Amino acid sequence: MATLAVAPLSPYSAAPLNIRRRFGFRFGSFFSPTSNPKCTTVVAVATRPSVSVNPNPNESSERLVLPSNESSESLLRIRHTCAHVMAMAVQKLYPDAKVTIGPWIENGFYYDFDMEPLTDKDLKRIKKEMDRIIVRNLPLVREQVSRDEAHRRISALNEPYKLEILESIKEDPITIYHIGDEWWDLCAGPHVESTGNINKKAVELESIAGAYWRGDERKPMLQRIYGTAWENEEQLKAYLHFKEEAKRRDHRRLGQDLDLFSIQDDAGGGLVFWHPKGAIVRHIIEDFWKKIHMKCGYDLLYTPHVAKVDLWKISGHLDFYKENMYDQMSIEDELYQLRPMNCPYHILVYKSKLHSYRDFPIRVAELGTVYRYELSGSLHGLFRVRGFTQDDAHIFCLDDQIKDEIRGVLDLTEEILLQFGFDKYEVNLSTRPEKSVGDDHIWEKATSALEDALDDKGWVYQIDDGGGAFYGPKIDIKIEDALGRKWQCSTIQVDFNLPQRFDITYVDSNTEKKRPLMIHRAVLGSLERFFGVLIEHYAGDFPLWLSPIQARVLPVTDAQLEYCNVVTKKLKMHGIRAEVCHGERLPKLIRNAEKQKIPLMAVVGSKEVETETVTVRSRFGGELGTMSVDDFINRIMLAKENPISL
Repeated sequence: MATLAVAPLSPYSAAPLNIRRRFGFRFGSFFSPTSNPKCTTVVAVATRPSVSVNPNPNESSERLVLPSNESSESLLRIRHTCAHVMAMAVQKLYPDAKVTIGPWIENGFYYDFDMEPLTDKDLKRIKKEMDRIIVRNLPLVREQVSRDEAHRRISALNEPYKLEILESIKEDPITIYHIGDEWWDLCAGPHVESTGNINKKAVELESIAGAYWRGDERKPMLQRIYGTAWENEEQLKAYLHFKEEAKRRDHRRLGQDLDLFSIQDDAGGGLVFWHPKGAIVRHIIEDFWKKIHMKCGYDLLYTPHVAKVDLWKISGHLDFYKENMYDQMSIEDELYQLRPMNCPYHILVYKSKLHSYRDFPIRVAELGTVYRYELSGSLHGLFRVRGFTQDDAHIFCLDDQIKDEIRGVLDLTEEILLQFGFDKYEVNLSTRPEKSVGDDHIWEKATSALEDALDDKGWVYQIDDGGGAFYGPKIDIKIEDALGRKWQCSTIQVDFNLPQRFDITYVDSNTEKKRPLMIHRAVLGSLERFFGVLIEHYAGDFPLWLSPIQARVLPVTDAQLEYCNVVTKKLKMHGIRAEVCHGERLPKLIRNAEKQKIPLMAVVGSKEVETETVTVRSRFGGELGTMSVDDFINRIMLAKENPISL
């Protein structure tokens, strides 16, 4: 069944495939097979490197380095040519198919066609035809033609989408690439010299999806075919193994299997229901987030979910962000709007009283729920939703405080991310774009402050020249998960725009009114998306401190049920999330606990009742022996108090 194509939210990147059981924080020497769990190294990298991969994780073999488009131009050329070969194959098999665009992407290529719906069976036919084209070793020939000649040729082929693409090309002359003398396409390249340079056994067609032409839902729905291509078979096998591992970790499946969350059709797409177990994890995340922010000098806020339309006019969201906002609602002859952002609310709190230069810096933070319109076809589990909670914070400060405040945010970000087991980051600093607000002096000062803070932190970073927002420079931090995938979570942005729009001021030492600077920042991004990342990072095997159920007490027979209830009550009195499960034979109770990824099981038989003990079994350490209930509790409490990341 075809699905609507969306931009990749969690692109597969090459990653170690001899997947070790990366369960995050260890429990200490008792609950963990590892020794010396207290060694933690934080690594910040500027670009995604080629990654070591073991395509046969159950065997002792040399590790393979999977290349990327950035590290291997030959791979990029192979993928680009594969897109053309696939389009040629499709038009040979389906002469009425109209071609549109076919780029290379991170792990392969795709091409969009206006044609009848395809099935998986069709993919096999197309791949066989591609193989025939590859074996023929047809040359890839570049040709330059005039715009009029290109228009004539495209019109002769009756390719309306290509005519539209031709109109969007501004440069002359027009470049065409031929495959032999049988097929051609508008293209700037690059390509391999001939189809024979492609290893047909290193190419695979992966899936079919629907995609609107130009991403516009008012335009025709096209058939998009995704494929992957590599330099050799070994790389393809490694990638496919990685893909299977990613599938096993899919947060949508695990969310259902572990009863963490759901998205209910009766309520509408993109709206998340947190089930009790998922809600417990969210509560733990929120509680930790609030405590660490208060420790770092932030004041917590709670603000409304709606506001008058006038507020969004002042902020500029109604002019520049309207397509992502929901329809307005009329209340007592006034128009109101669901909030897509939290920023204007925090500014109103700032404006609620006068400020002196002595008040700065002012730090406010909120777990604020926002609502943004997304096309139904672009919704994707917890990664792209219509209602989500941002870990939003804003810092109002003076010019000479920017560096210290940015450094403080970097330290806070690192502390939070380490707590959840993320110790490898990709850091980017984006500078002033061509169109921007604010004078040269403040841009230079803010950008230098961001650079100095990063240098002071000792993090390696890459500069994205001209990639900043129109209202200020920014730092983006991507975290790397257990599979080596990069996720955009943390962002730090200096804003020269909103302080001016809302005319916020303070009184300086000369009793003159001045305008403060404003820094936007988020560490986790959104709770929903971060939870999805956590699920996939741990494959649902949350560390003990984060597990919704930390211990399950299992009676051998119902004769021990009363004692099990006493044990469970005692665990709960010490803040341990525990439950009793009975009614099945012990082996099945253990299997069920394993499936539900419960970290600890306390087995109780007649002997344990007599001696007032429990026999402990760990998902990570196997059988751990018999111990008193107090000893069991003490060890859990010790492990909870000292969560150490890998």
